[in-house]
Amino acid sequence: MSDVIDGLFGATVFAGVGVVLLVGGFLLTDWLTPGALRHQIWAERNRNAAIFLSSALLGVGAIVFTSIITTYDDMATGLASTAIFGALGLLLMAAAFWIVDMLTPGRLGALLVDPEPHPAVWVSSATNLAIAAIVCASIA
Repeated sequence: MSDVIDGLFGATVFAGVGVVLLVGGFLLTDWLTPGALRHQIWAERNRNAAIFLSSALLGVGAIVFTSIITTYDDMATGLASTAIFGALGLLLMAAAFWIVDMLTPGRLGALLVDPEPHPAVWVSSATNLAIAAIVCASIA
């Protein structure tokens, strides 16, 4: 029974770290794009913004997942690893956003929240997922 209780405790603590990182992904995406992201997605039903945010959240989730399944025997080290790799993923996604923004015409943030579908959303979303895959591979 102690294994079950230890597992529940671990799941709860790792989930807490994961939720903090997901909130960080939301806040980062909100910061990179103009306007209030919550309003654009839930009130205006902006698909571009929703796709881009979803890619960031899926990427962060994949990093957290990979960190958890490859966690060290020591829970504290595993939690630190999850937090560090998750934060690294967020920073690398932001850096990739700025690089794509510099290399392409227009303001990327504005394109990502434009109400009309735009291919830049798919490119930027794929970049988020590629960055996450690279971080995941470095963990494993």
